Amino acid sequence: MLRSERLLLYTPLIALDVLAPAAGCSDGEAQRWLGFRDDQLVQHEDTRECFLYMRADDDLSGFAPRDRFKMMRKIEQHSERFVELTAVHVDDRRYAGATSVDLHTGEIGGWLAPGFRRQGLGVELFRAAVQLGHRHLGLEVVRAGAEPTNTACRGALTAAGFASASGQTRFTLGDGREVDACWYRHRQEATSRCRS
Repeated sequence: MLRSERLLLYTPLIALDVLAPAAGCSDGEAQRWLGFRDDQLVQHEDTRECFLYMRADDDLSGFAPRDRFKMMRKIEQHSERFVELTAVHVDDRRYAGATSVDLHTGEIGGWLAPGFRRQGLGVELFRAAVQLGHRHLGLEVVRAGAEPTNTACRGALTAAGFASASGQTRFTLGDGREVDACWYRHRQEATSRCRS
């Protein structure tokens, strides 16, 4: 578990910890930059809106067991390659977003739900990803890519201590779109790895 000034970040424990952050990045604005596959998104707008107002301590017992099983299976498949942290806003306990680190490449990603954008929380999210990579996963270098026109993401990465780095100039998103890319990296020689 990590804590920033306004965010509490932890490994997803229940289906809601995955579903609510997925709803937070399922809107068109987020997917313009993220380009996730359809099966990674909360497609139905009413369901998405419901999740955006849920709090971390809300009860999901009303969901059909079949739906919970499918989502938990996605969590298990995802966790084989990525370590993901769910971000909850400290003041109101609503799901604010998520960040992740790819165990194979050291690449990080992250997103914020619509109600938490443009408040400087991206910097806190990326600082948490840095801590996760360096202090918990033992990575000397963590990297992040962004589209050159995504000034919000690029500004948050810079404010979180990332420096420009070399990398491929084109990148294929999960939905198959190929986009321009610029790269950043955060290096720290003193690292540690958690036993868990």
